[in-house]
Amino acid sequence: MDNSKKVSATNPSSGDEFKDVIKGLIKLFMLVIVLGFIFIWIVMPTMVYRTQWLNPVMRTEFGTSTFFGAIGLTFFMFMFPMVLLACLGCLYLHLKKPKTTNHLVREKITEGGVLAAMKRPMLVKGPLGIVSATELILFAMFVALLLWEFFMYMRNAFPTITPQSAAKHHQKLWQARLEAMAIRIGLVGNCCLAFLFIPVVRGSSLLPVIGLTSESSIKYHIWLGHMLMTLFTAHGLCFIVYWASMNEISQMVSWGKTEMSNVAGEITLLSGLVMWAATYPSIRRRFFEVFFYTHYLYIVFMLFYVLHVGVAFCFITFPGFYIFMVDRFLRFLQSRDNIRLSSARVLPANTVELTFFKTKGLFYNPTSILFVNIPSISKMQWHPFTITSSSNLEADKLSIVIKSEGKWSTKLYQMLSSFDHTDSSLSVSVEGPYGPVSTDFLRHESLVMVSGGSGITPFISIIRDLISMSQTTTCELPKITLICAFKNASDISMLDLILPTSGLELSSDLNIQIEAFITKETEPRNEETQKIRTIWFKPSPSDQPISAILGPNSWLWLAAILASSTLIFMIIVGVMTRYYIYPIDHNKNMYNASSRSILYLLVLCVSIMVTSSAAVLLNKKKYNAESSKQVQNVDVQSPTLSPSSWANREIESSPKDSLVQCTNLHFGGRPDLKKYLLDTKGSSVGVMVCGPKKMRQEVATICSSGLAENLHFESISFSW
Repeated sequence: MDNSKKVSATNPSSGDEFKDVIKGLIKLFMLVIVLGFIFIWIVMPTMVYRTQWLNPVMRTEFGTSTFFGAIGLTFFMFMFPMVLLACLGCLYLHLKKPKTTNHLVREKITEGGVLAAMKRPMLVKGPLGIVSATELILFAMFVALLLWEFFMYMRNAFPTITPQSAAKHHQKLWQARLEAMAIRIGLVGNCCLAFLFIPVVRGSSLLPVIGLTSESSIKYHIWLGHMLMTLFTAHGLCFIVYWASMNEISQMVSWGKTEMSNVAGEITLLSGLVMWAATYPSIRRRFFEVFFYTHYLYIVFMLFYVLHVGVAFCFITFPGFYIFMVDRFLRFLQSRDNIRLSSARVLPANTVELTFFKTKGLFYNPTSILFVNIPSISKMQWHPFTITSSSNLEADKLSIVIKSEGKWSTKLYQMLSSFDHTDSSLSVSVEGPYGPVSTDFLRHESLVMVSGGSGITPFISIIRDLISMSQTTTCELPKITLICAFKNASDISMLDLILPTSGLELSSDLNIQIEAFITKETEPRNEETQKIRTIWFKPSPSDQPISAILGPNSWLWLAAILASSTLIFMIIVGVMTRYYIYPIDHNKNMYNASSRSILYLLVLCVSIMVTSSAAVLLNKKKYNAESSKQVQNVDVQSPTLSPSSWANREIESSPKDSLVQCTNLHFGGRPDLKKYLLDTKGSSVGVMVCGPKKMRQEVATICSSGLAENLHFESISFSW
């Protein structure tokens, strides 16, 4: 390779240094907001908050407002800080650039022994899954916050409940305390709801700032969901027992006009229980459609939650859901486009590779995922798949691999297997891609990637990206060891996807070793080589290449949507409250609570829809000309020889030779992961695993055993 084509790393310019200063200030400001937000949740159940801050100061300032009323208090205390935090996160990510060298990052690893230890798995087996020390500490802190809130609420409530005060409401002492406890349990549950939706915002600016993605944060959503439903179920059961003991069971069907609606609360709880039941592992694995469709009940859950607690109180828990609503509507707009499908390769072992056109300005990092919908199979179902292509190697193409493992993927494989080689058409919609803003695998001296079955797909994207880097940079690349386990020899055809279809060979600068294990077969089969069928799709005039829904400057546009929709919402609410609601209500809760809640929700939805649609249309108008030029049939046929018989194949002169030479095949056994990991040399060894649960647990156990201090574990799991 011509080394003159390589780009060497340079010292940061003054402009980069200025950006680093701005980014540092933004992160500091964000940290202050986060600490302030948490501080509010800590002091909220205390008497200091209620007697010295809330009543004399805050309610005086906001409660008498003719423009916002009680909604202003909760909005400016809880929702405004979170929206500001999200906007600052967008600005930070816009300024952030991926690192082009690995020297500085490696210095951070060698100096940060404590930080590295905090990221290692601490719990491997159990209800929480694979959890690092950092995650366990944060989880314990959150549980402590819930316990603190419950303790303080009860500590302040119980002394005021006396036999005399209970008798005034025709209650016994234990009944009064049960009612008080039921209310406080619901208040504690609101803390879980406030954070519940943040981990599932795919286009969030909050997660990438701290190095997370929505798919890696799903477990936090699961934890919060279990705690939320436990508390809300206890909240509902306590009230049912209380009403039954008071002979007031009719309260279950009451819908107050200016007070809390019990019926709305019960509908909220029932919809939550249905979703909760569908998350049971055996149901989710065997009946994914049941799990998938019941989760749409979150719309019912949140709607009746607002009707239950009232719009003023709901803004305590609404910030995360508001950011989710913005993201969800942007995803809806992106999913309206039919995507230009270039080709499909039907591989042995019931596997297909779909290749789409994309705009040249769309960049994504390895391990990114794409959500795919094929209306001819199911109009409602969306499935995530790892992107195997590299945006640095393939400027106008994007590929994903789908293995037939469920009903949806099986139907797709059968459909493509019956297609002709040419003039086929398939309607596809996508959402994404979503993934890490930056990757840090270059910081390691060695990389060990362990996969089981289709779990190899995220590692294909990493290797392709490293192939690109070997062509364009003088940075020292890590040594790569790919350990992949397959059931049958035909599955080895997935290794053929490591090299792009352009026929690019592995660079001598890229040190890679592949250890492929075929667990269900003891020796190579002497049978005819299986062919890889390639299907070329006929373009449609309405097809569009995959593009970023908000264009190249998507983070700035997202910040503009969040800020402008919030501003529009507050302006409309202020005008509506002052000139329509206040003349009726006079801040005395005389206006119908349900009508007010629905009215405010409509305004919020309209403000999100208007600002998001405007941003998308402006970007489409600007980049539509470039996109339309790409919707042309310029496909080049790809290799059709499968490497499933590599064990018997003679080395020929082809781009695949370099891949064959660095691959060792092992039949009839599983890899000795402990030996491979402990024998890997290097001051820093990045260990990534994607595959079955037992495989992830085994790798995590080895990395956390303390037998080697240089192992840095990362699990890539898509078992939602």
